[in-house]
Amino acid sequence: MKNIFKGTGVALITPFKNNGDVDFESLSKLLDHCINGGVDFLVVLGTTSESPTLVDSERNAVVSHIVKVNDNRLPILMGLGGNDTRLICSNLNAIPNGIDGVLCVSPYYNKPTQEGIYQHFKEISNSTNLPIVLYNVPGRTGSNMSASTTLSLANKFQNIVAIKEASGDLEQAMQIIKDAPDGFDVLSGDDNLTFSMILLGATGVISVSGQSFPRKFSRMVNHLLNGELSVAKYIHFQLFNYTKLIFQEGNPGGVKWALNYMGITSDKLRLPLWKISDELKSLIAKEVDEIRENSN
Repeated sequence: MKNIFKGTGVALITPFKNNGDVDFESLSKLLDHCINGGVDFLVVLGTTSESPTLVDSERNAVVSHIVKVNDNRLPILMGLGGNDTRLICSNLNAIPNGIDGVLCVSPYYNKPTQEGIYQHFKEISNSTNLPIVLYNVPGRTGSNMSASTTLSLANKFQNIVAIKEASGDLEQAMQIIKDAPDGFDVLSGDDNLTFSMILLGATGVISVSGQSFPRKFSRMVNHLLNGELSVAKYIHFQLFNYTKLIFQEGNPGGVKWALNYMGITSDKLRLPLWKISDELKSLIAKEVDEIRENSN
């Protein structure tokens, strides 16, 4: 099975109104901002969407809205992971039309062995014909999916087509890239490591900061994929400090405030997440202004 999730993917936030309800008008605005900015695919219900705080009816409404507004313009990857294998496999039967693949995070909290992780994804793979993108993020799950486990899954299951590798371990990413079978791709899961990972052979990124500056971030990735390193390096360092700042007090608080500052969405979060500090707001605003001034 061919992986269609290449280039720049954006892990979309979920905008909220001041009363806490989902703000669908702002979500439409964000979608058009990203799609018109040249990104290659959309990621819905990922970590950045605050998906743990959305009830089922909200999740369904958000996905339906994104599918409708997208109108088949870009592929959509939907987050569907967890630490109950049977529940995930059951939910795979209810994937709505308009979703082109699923992003499955490695099981969190339970802290399974590598064999447990392998068997988890084996069951998921056997429960759907959709493309599956694995998601390794030890900083959130509490356990690392090793390169050997990733490679075993990539070699065994045709519909496991890629991994969002967010371990921050470039040596692990290199091992996967080096030994991956044909057709299996590595996507960067760390915005500021995207430059390095694509140089090493990754085929794209699932980005948080890319939704704030989609045109600039997409240009960086496209230049990298085309081997135009000097231009890509220049853009990378234009975005470098901004990207560091938006994660400084947790995700998605930083990027939500930046999008609010840019007039795209509100910065409302749902507990237990909390708004970023005034000091950080000032620092992010300064970076946003500088990036806008150097928009070419």
